[in-house]
Amino acid sequence: MAQDTSARTPGLSIADRLFRATMHPAAAHLPDEGPMPPLDGATGWLNSPPLTAAGLRGKVVLVQFWTYTCVNWLRTLPYVRAWAGKYADAGLVVLGVHSPEFDFEHDPDNVRRAVKDLRIDHPVAVDNDFAIWRAFANHYWPALYFVDAEGRIRHHRFGEGEYEQSEMVLMRLLAAAGAGKVAGDLVAVDPQGVEVAADWDTLLSPENYVGYERTDNFASPGGAVLGTRHSYTAPDRLRLNSWALSGAWTVHRQAAVPDEPGARLAYRFHARDLNLVLAPPAGDPARVRVRLDGEPPGAAHGADADADGTVTVADPRLYQLLRQPGRVTERTVEITFLDPGVQVYAVTFG
Repeated sequence: MAQDTSARTPGLSIADRLFRATMHPAAAHLPDEGPMPPLDGATGWLNSPPLTAAGLRGKVVLVQFWTYTCVNWLRTLPYVRAWAGKYADAGLVVLGVHSPEFDFEHDPDNVRRAVKDLRIDHPVAVDNDFAIWRAFANHYWPALYFVDAEGRIRHHRFGEGEYEQSEMVLMRLLAAAGAGKVAGDLVAVDPQGVEVAADWDTLLSPENYVGYERTDNFASPGGAVLGTRHSYTAPDRLRLNSWALSGAWTVHRQAAVPDEPGARLAYRFHARDLNLVLAPPAGDPARVRVRLDGEPPGAAHGADADADGTVTVADPRLYQLLRQPGRVTERTVEITFLDPGVQVYAVTFG
């Protein structure tokens, strides 16, 4: 981002300095990346009647691709939610495109529940067939596309971060569309729970999947037996970022499912936060118990666990099991499934 020389000009408000920064030629040059693709491939809409690219002309549009269990997207949500609220009167339309990763994310009722629980008020296109995803030639969750009032894509951002730069692009496009000086400072957010940014300085564990289609570093002796019930054991020691099952499990393409009470998943990791994407079995909610280096997590419990490590899996979503205070070191989590039938999809960190 170009240096904002107006910050050294006496007598200017923060809003004026931000506005000058967005209008500075070096800071504001935005290439034309082509027209906004059509939206007619959506399989449904939430919070809005169906929208079209042509019908959005005259508005600045921020398109975000997401899937509701993606921790990287969840950590961008406080900013997108704040932008949608702050700039609506200036002509901004925030449009979420929900392109599902896991099978249960194709269920419109699950997406509708997530939209309500996550306080998403802006329009959401349900993209179960990935038609809009392909039209944008998108490859990422999350992805932001910035569309000007003429219907041209002028900027994009893949992944987390660069929130100030993204907001300044929005301010530039709104000013060019005739909104005038967009008043006020950049948004300030107060994320909670899983929406808090990762502790990047201590994050040494990458996302991993539990189903056989995409998993890495599975350490149970003999490897995974695919698609059938099998009794697993865990080695005495796990290397960093390796994991193992013990007890009776069935490992499917996307998820592994414990077939008996007391089946366990152990993972060696180095991160402040540990999250699990889980779906309950058909019927009643299921109980899960978390242990950190063999002990209840106490103050290290996440938003979805208590200090004793108890978690109730009631809906298919991402569950935050651990958030460690203080110094972060390499540790082992052991997750015991007190009720069988829980679908275990992915492990993520923060």
